[in-house]
Amino acid sequence: MDAADILKHFEKEISRNEFENFITPLILNEKASKADQLIFNAPNELMAKFIQTKYADRISHFYEVQSGNKAKVLIQSISLKNNSKYNLKTPIKHGTSTVLNPSYTFESFVVGDSNQYAYATCKAASAKDKLGKLYNPVFIYGPTGLGKTHLLQAVGNTCLELGKIVIYATSENFINDFSSHLMNKSMDKFHEKYRNCDVLLIDDVQFLGKTDKIQEEFFFTFNEVKEKFGQIIMTSDTPPNMLKGITERLKSRFANGAIADITPPELDTKMAIIRKKCEFNGVSLNNEIISYIATSMGDNIREIEGMITNLNAYSRLINQEITLDIAKSFMKDHIKEQKENIDIDDILSVVCKDFNIKANDIKSNKKTQNIVTARRLVIFLARELTSMSMPQLAKFFEMKDHTAISHNIKKINELIKEKNDLKDKINELKNKILTKIQS
Repeated sequence: MDAADILKHFEKEISRNEFENFITPLILNEKASKADQLIFNAPNELMAKFIQTKYADRISHFYEVQSGNKAKVLIQSISLKNNSKYNLKTPIKHGTSTVLNPSYTFESFVVGDSNQYAYATCKAASAKDKLGKLYNPVFIYGPTGLGKTHLLQAVGNTCLELGKIVIYATSENFINDFSSHLMNKSMDKFHEKYRNCDVLLIDDVQFLGKTDKIQEEFFFTFNEVKEKFGQIIMTSDTPPNMLKGITERLKSRFANGAIADITPPELDTKMAIIRKKCEFNGVSLNNEIISYIATSMGDNIREIEGMITNLNAYSRLINQEITLDIAKSFMKDHIKEQKENIDIDDILSVVCKDFNIKANDIKSNKKTQNIVTARRLVIFLARELTSMSMPQLAKFFEMKDHTAISHNIKKINELIKEKNDLKDKINELKNKILTKIQS
């Protein structure tokens, strides 16, 4: 199969609706394409970005399987098809200091049990009369994508409004800045920038442990800012005592203040975050769709926001309002990936803990109401969240055949209609299962 024929045959890899909306409009740019890079033109930039994100890798893989040739697939808008200067142009160099995102404020941060202490600590520390005095330093830790950067920059934006000098940088920014000034013999400018600020915000401090020189520089920077009552706030994926490659004297200073963790959000908080993101991005989703996204995705808020953005772009491209069916169709690849990662033992563990019973009880023939309900929920969730077939489930539970599994699933569906709170319980369990496999 040559490059010109690839799109004709790609139809069997996706739905007819997807093929007509997103693949049919593509045209191979034969002049710009090479053996290792296929360039397709889309009618506009929005569609080009969307297709690049959702389909480019799949088209590339399909082409490699069918032709035996490996090629990267690039989707461009028609306005760029002959502009080789655009593609080869040297990127503009930006400074190493990171600009604060004005949308990251305390008002736009959704507070729940999982992040309440971190939120309250950051807000209190950034108060005009408490800055640099109440909690200093503040160390926030937790998994990626849960809002640490949002809180850090919310502090920065608040302090900017107070007229303070704010420096926000990732560890990488700090390291690159240090290396650049050291090479140019301009360390006095580096010291002036980082040591003469009112607020020093360092993101992902766990990546600081590269060389002794950089850690030593940060040690002196930390001490000088603190001595001048400048506020220091840092984020990391682990608490100070678990940082790898960081010297003990730095760990000691990181821990000598307020330490706050952010944990994966409970379902209600996750749904509130999705509503807030929809409101901010002008996306209209009903509660059913919001609940589906919350229970079908993990806890990484950036990934959830990306899904919402792409779902909205998809809706605009096909000129249809987002429905639950559209959301399910759009997210099917993500759900398939989730199923591959979820094991029935994960489901069993979460349900047993929630019902305070043993795994052996669920796999037994015991008929007490609590155990029967838990068993049915494990079966229901395993059928929905894993790729296990009903015969496989019957074998796992040592049941006679798949009809017993079918009966249990049918019973749960009936109970969902009778008991309004059961659907909420199922969604809550789904969220806990997704959190477990990501931890």
